[in-house]
Amino acid sequence: MYNHTVARLTYRALLGRRRALILLSLPALLLVIAVVVRALGGMDDRAATEILGAFALASMVPLIGVIAGTGAIAPEIDDGSIVYLLSKPLDRMTIIVTKLFVAIGVTVAFTTVPILLAGMILNGNSQQIATAFTVAAAVASVAYSAVFLLLGTVSRNAVVFGLVYALIWEAVFGSVVPGARTLSIQQWSLALAERIAGDGADISSEVGLPTGVILLTVATVLGTWYAGRRLRVLKVANDE
Repeated sequence: MYNHTVARLTYRALLGRRRALILLSLPALLLVIAVVVRALGGMDDRAATEILGAFALASMVPLIGVIAGTGAIAPEIDDGSIVYLLSKPLDRMTIIVTKLFVAIGVTVAFTTVPILLAGMILNGNSQQIATAFTVAAAVASVAYSAVFLLLGTVSRNAVVFGLVYALIWEAVFGSVVPGARTLSIQQWSLALAERIAGDGADISSEVGLPTGVILLTVATVLGTWYAGRRLRVLKVANDE
């Protein structure tokens, strides 16, 4: 279910100069904000929770997920080069799973490390706040990668739709609209952060931990499965 050649080509596509700069910009901004807040206000648990929750988990993680998830396959479909990959004797699910692993690896690397560093800068991991948001970012990265990889197989405007989801649904509705919160990957991952952090960390989720874990798993599994089906359909269409 994993092909090293496909993985190498996908990493090369995702970590090209232009995408690498975009991927680095948001983590760099997070670290700059953390340093400035720490310099101006000292260690502050509340500031750490707000910055890591409202900016890092609600905006940075889904945006990087969009770049990595859609970028792992959408450009190949758009320019037609996916045909050459599909012509090889590779199972379509192997292609999808390999690209998913690459997208997850990139998303996790560009989100968890800066979140942990920012948390240490902001409050020295007091009440396990940095650890909690790092774990939440890691599990959210898996689900986002699967969802946005699927989006890359079903729409030529995957990046646009992904940005709408990341910026409007997750960052706005998923944070402030009560009904929408229960359908937000951000809130599902926050359930883990809530469990890990100390009682005074003021981290809360709209869903319980069991529900959050189940929904994250379902989103990842269904997204991967349906992306594989879409790729099979694409193969048939090109054969015809």
